[in-house]
Amino acid sequence: MKAALLDTDILSEFLRGNAKVISKVEEHLNEYGFINLSIITYYEILNGLLYKDAKKQLSRFEEFALLNKVIPLTMPMAKMAATIQAELRKKGTEIGHTDTLIAGISITSNLH
Repeated sequence: MKAALLDTDILSEFLRGNAKVISKVEEHLNEYGFINLSIITYYEILNGLLYKDAKKQLSRFEEFALLNKVIPLTMPMAKMAATIQAELRKKGTEIGHTDTLIAGISITSNLH
């Protein structure tokens, strides 16, 4: 299994208790011992929990983040994301900036 970067949607499903996602995450944890998430995903999850004022979930999420690897955004990652976004815009298939940033982090970090 190749090391993976969990995007916001998948991590949300994991945190909600989706059995199929939990199974895959456990498989990854057994092999690597931690989960990779981007600083963008950290921001998106944190923002949602703060908005909902979900104090218990917020505390659990922050503990979860400390036990795993939060990958920061670097200039090469931002450049990759900008390149992807520009190409998608040219094709008329633009996606959201946060998704493009996560893709740039994933590609540059050689994660799936």
